[in-house]
Amino acid sequence: MNLLCPVDVSTQPEGSLPDIQSSEHAVDMLKEFQADSSEQPFFLAVGFHKPHIPYKFPKDFLKLYPLKEIDLAPNPFKPIGLPDVAFAPYHRLRIRHDFGLLNVSFPYGPVPETFQKRIRQHYYSSVSYTDSRVGIVLNQLEESGFANNTIIVLLGDHGWSLGEHAEWCKYENFEVVTRIPLMVHMPGMTDINLTNEKKFPFQDVLKSGSSQRYKIERGPRSTALVEAVDVFPTLAELAGLKVPPTCPLDTLKVDFCTEGASLAKVMMKSAQKTFLKVKKLSSKDMSGDNEDWKDAVFSQYPRPSVHPQWSSDLPDLKDIKIMGYTMRTRHHRYTEWVAFNPATFQADFNSVYARELYLRDSDPLEVYNVGNLPMYEDLVMKMRKKLIAGWREALPK
Repeated sequence: MNLLCPVDVSTQPEGSLPDIQSSEHAVDMLKEFQADSSEQPFFLAVGFHKPHIPYKFPKDFLKLYPLKEIDLAPNPFKPIGLPDVAFAPYHRLRIRHDFGLLNVSFPYGPVPETFQKRIRQHYYSSVSYTDSRVGIVLNQLEESGFANNTIIVLLGDHGWSLGEHAEWCKYENFEVVTRIPLMVHMPGMTDINLTNEKKFPFQDVLKSGSSQRYKIERGPRSTALVEAVDVFPTLAELAGLKVPPTCPLDTLKVDFCTEGASLAKVMMKSAQKTFLKVKKLSSKDMSGDNEDWKDAVFSQYPRPSVHPQWSSDLPDLKDIKIMGYTMRTRHHRYTEWVAFNPATFQADFNSVYARELYLRDSDPLEVYNVGNLPMYEDLVMKMRKKLIAGWREALPK
């Protein structure tokens, strides 16, 4: 019932936790694949729960993050000019017993600073716990002989607010919520500068004074705008399969399509730049990894009303009255909250409740909503036109 609930694993049912069991099962499957002499290709999806709430994880991971070293969010206040409809009152935290005892005022708080730091501490600990389970699975992948012929994608399904904008969950349209971790391993492409003997050496961070320490080497990185819908076509192309076609306007007429685009060319360009850097060769004649690629990415989140209420975070479909559509470009984030019909799934962009515009170059933390300032009226109209045109117009030409 608590939000913060680190545990002694030995006291838990079966002496384990769900993510431990998931990783152990994945390890067993990899060993089975290794023993299979048919060399049949495999697809293995391994899902981890943490750092999802509640923060239930092996308590030893708290030692990695002493509370005295935890800072508050760098932008802990409700943004200037933020419309009420954009704020989520973090109801999923308020129903937890320990959080409820704080008697945090609805809807804007604030949460006591000491508890803010404890939430952040427990989130970080949960992430390190999950990271260790990922490491165990990847270590077995290599032990089973698959490290050099297996494509790996590590991704999350959403971000999370840890006090930024005075928010504490995932029910907004800010960058901290809509941005996800995404890492891809493609043998022969993303590992060209690897010098360690092992690709995926497991390091037990809970064992102090470990005799083995590996240098963490960064592979190629890209600043291209990427969406979760791009993962499917990317894996298809990297695996040498047919890349699914772009979805038509009426998707009921087709059985198979995608709203994303393959990242293979973006990955290759980033890998080439890294290779040239390692070899100390010039890459100045190469185009950027954003060229010939998407110029915008999209997310959305619903609301039942203009003002925060108990159901604002997770409204039932029938109660959705407003939809917040957000678009991220290289230099801006633009969000428009418009009327929405839950029966027809249609948005009415002629009925606008609120607008948000953040200038990412000068305001990367999205602190100042300038969407209502007269000096940005032309930019707002430009962003609005692009938002309404949607993902289809933003695809690589």
